[in-house]
Amino acid sequence: MNMIFTMPELAPIMPEVLLVGMAIMLIIVDLLYPRNRELLSQLTLLAVIGGMIVLLFNQKPAVTFGTMFIVDPYAVFFKVICLLGLFMTTLLSGHYLKVEKISQGEYYSLMLFSIIGMMIMVSAGDLIVVYLGLELMALSIYCLVGLLKNDWRANEASLKYFLMGGFSSALLLFGISLLYGMTGTTDLAGIARYCTEAGILTNPALLTGFALVLFGFSFKVGAAPFHFWTPDIYQGAPTAISSFMSVAPKAAGFAVLGRFLLTAFPGSHEQWGTIIALIALLSMAVGNIIAISQQNVKRMLAYSSIAHAGYALLGILAGTSEGYSATMSYLLIYCFMNMGAFGIVILLCSKGNRRELLADYKGLARSNPVAALLMLIFLFSLTGIPPTAGFIGKFYLLKAALAAGYTWTVILAVLFSAISAYFYLRLIRYMYMEEAQEIIVPYYSPGLTAALALSAVGVLGIGLFPSSLLDWAARSLIGL
Repeated sequence: MNMIFTMPELAPIMPEVLLVGMAIMLIIVDLLYPRNRELLSQLTLLAVIGGMIVLLFNQKPAVTFGTMFIVDPYAVFFKVICLLGLFMTTLLSGHYLKVEKISQGEYYSLMLFSIIGMMIMVSAGDLIVVYLGLELMALSIYCLVGLLKNDWRANEASLKYFLMGGFSSALLLFGISLLYGMTGTTDLAGIARYCTEAGILTNPALLTGFALVLFGFSFKVGAAPFHFWTPDIYQGAPTAISSFMSVAPKAAGFAVLGRFLLTAFPGSHEQWGTIIALIALLSMAVGNIIAISQQNVKRMLAYSSIAHAGYALLGILAGTSEGYSATMSYLLIYCFMNMGAFGIVILLCSKGNRRELLADYKGLARSNPVAALLMLIFLFSLTGIPPTAGFIGKFYLLKAALAAGYTWTVILAVLFSAISAYFYLRLIRYMYMEEAQEIIVPYYSPGLTAALALSAVGVLGIGLFPSSLLDWAARSLIGL
């Protein structure tokens, strides 16, 4: 069998090849220069910037390895979100890794391998390739969650995530096997051809396979009722990893879900629309209502993440190009606002005191007004208050769902969004209206300062000038 690939075949995967090379280099550098820890973060940033340049300026739409790997504007958009998530996590991590005494060689190399898995998922035109990318991402994150080796919470979170992730992967594989058994292919376009001829509801096994794949990806994006892993893992994992998990894997999961529905099951919106609506509403209900009772900020943001998965599903529920572009825009906006919120948690962390409780934020506006102001901006955006980017994102999601006829779903979404204001504003009240329990003097490392500034600029910039992002998302759907 001829396994020689030509450059035209390899060119579309050059960003992934670059990141693989840099991940291996990080391991070698860590062995050769064990005391030069800053070099590892610098190389990681260089790898991300290099991958972004190759992705944006040296890529044309292409299909390679048969139809298994697709590089199109849709894939590029989501790869940018994943790389942006890694870039900001790397900036956030420098001082935090020193405080928590986490091995930086393992940390940064595993981060790169997880991103490679996500980028493979985003470009996959075949369900087997989706699964391979998913497992590369998942195995890397299992290890990252447990990097605090002497912390029982991190060890417990890693084990829980491994077991629950294995269960969701089993669901996904069983669904893929059913789809293959009925259609004779795992290629998304091939499945679409079969469904066009036979129809999705003509065979219970085909419908079951579709549902299992849908449920598997619902687990990966943290949507209810497949959310049960999220709060414990976010709370127990290193905070930098929690911030990363809340953004990049979620974006990759939504990218695969969108391509799966648009490519493999086009024109079947009536069959799967009800399922998506139920998952979206349940996610918003569970996330927003249970978040009210949380006293741990990371756990509160975990339930918030579940709710935001429900909001993002509204665009997919609409089933229109406007809906999908609204979901894509919202995921990029979510990257800025959620990374910023987790960045403040990292900022307040110090040796021996992680300050993850709501009570730790009392009087923060007096002891550190800059940190309080930044957290205020990010929480306003997560709530959906103008003129932040979060308002823009929710507005276009609700508009798309309303235009598609999901009036009651939109009304309930607005109600749940109003409920979310309670727990976000409660934290703001603690910062601005309560007396400080201690004077917090955080260390603004250059990387952390840059990440917080980038998040704030993204939240306010997109909130005031959203047209460029919305146009880019709309263009990315052309030809899908």
